[in-house]
Amino acid sequence: MEGQTIRAVGLFSGGLDSLLAARVLMDQDIEILALTFESPFYGPENALQAALQIGVPVEVRTVTERMLRIVEAPEHGYGKNLNPCVDCHAMMMREAGMRMDEIGASFIFTGEVLGQRPFSQNYRALLHVAEISGYGEWIVRPLSAKLLPTTRPEAEGKVDRERLLDIQGRSRRRQMALAAEFGIREYASPAGGCCLTDPGYSGRLRDLLEHEGRLVSRAVELLKLGRHFRLGEQTKGIVGRRQAENESLEKLRKPEDALLEVVSHPGPVVLVIGPYGEADIQRGAELAVRYSDAPRGEKAEVDVDQAGEKSTVTAMAADDELLHRLRI
Repeated sequence: MEGQTIRAVGLFSGGLDSLLAARVLMDQDIEILALTFESPFYGPENALQAALQIGVPVEVRTVTERMLRIVEAPEHGYGKNLNPCVDCHAMMMREAGMRMDEIGASFIFTGEVLGQRPFSQNYRALLHVAEISGYGEWIVRPLSAKLLPTTRPEAEGKVDRERLLDIQGRSRRRQMALAAEFGIREYASPAGGCCLTDPGYSGRLRDLLEHEGRLVSRAVELLKLGRHFRLGEQTKGIVGRRQAENESLEKLRKPEDALLEVVSHPGPVVLVIGPYGEADIQRGAELAVRYSDAPRGEKAEVDVDQAGEKSTVTAMAADDELLHRLRI
C-alpha cells in the first residue's frame, strides 16, 4: 500500500498488551487512533497515561448504560467472577468498528493474546467475539496474529502479517522483552482496571442483582466503597473504612438516605440506603459503634441525619454473630 496512509482504530486499555499491539503496528507506519472506554466498572486513566508514552491520540467513550445492561444478563455468560468479557469485548469492538467507518480507517486491532485468559481469549472465544461484533474480518490481533486465521486487512496488504507475532499463553516474558526493546517502561497490571474481575466486588454485585435486579450507576459505584451489610430485602448499611471513603459516601448520598456517625469517639460514617425503618437505623447505629473507637461493651450515642432531620440514638456495638449474618 505504498503512498497510502493506513489508519487503524485500537481497543486500548493502557495495559502492556495494548501498548505493544499499537507499537507493533506503528513500526509498519500505520497511523493509530486509540479508543478507550469508561463505565462504573473501569475507567480511562491507564489508557490516557499510556498513550502519552507512545504518542498516540486517544478517545474516551462512555458506555455506562450498555455495560449495566450487559452485566445484568450477559448473553454469553460470566467469567470466573461477574465479568461478562465476551459480551463486553464484542460491544467495544462494535464501537471501534463504527469509529473505523466514521474516519475511514482500514481495520481494528486489539492487544488480546491467544490463551492468556481461559474464558475470553481461547481460540474459539477470540473468533466468536470477532464474529458477533459484526466486524470480524476487520479485526487484527497483532500479538497473536500468526496463530489465528488471516484477516482481510492482512490479505489485502494493509498490514504485513509476516511482521506480526505469534505470542500465546499466560507467560508475559515475551511481552516484557518486547516492551524493553520498544523502551516501554511503565504499564498497568493485567486486568487491573476492571472491578468485575475482583472477587470481593463481584460478591457485592451478585447480592445487588439478587435483591434489586436492575442496576443503576449509583448503586454499582457504592459497591466500590466500604463494608456492605444487608439489613433488609432492599436495605443496606455501608460502613466507610477510611476518611476518603467517608467523604465519597457522603457525596453519593441521596437526600432520603440516612447518615450515621458516633458522637463521642472517632469512627466511620454509616450510610443506610433503601426503604428503612427504625430497626434498620438501630442496626446501622450498632455498626457505627462497632467500627468506631468507642469502648466495647459500652453504649454510645450515634447522630442520625435523615433527609435533613437530625436525631440521636443509643447503641451497643454489633457483635460478631450479627456482623457475620449481615455482611455481604
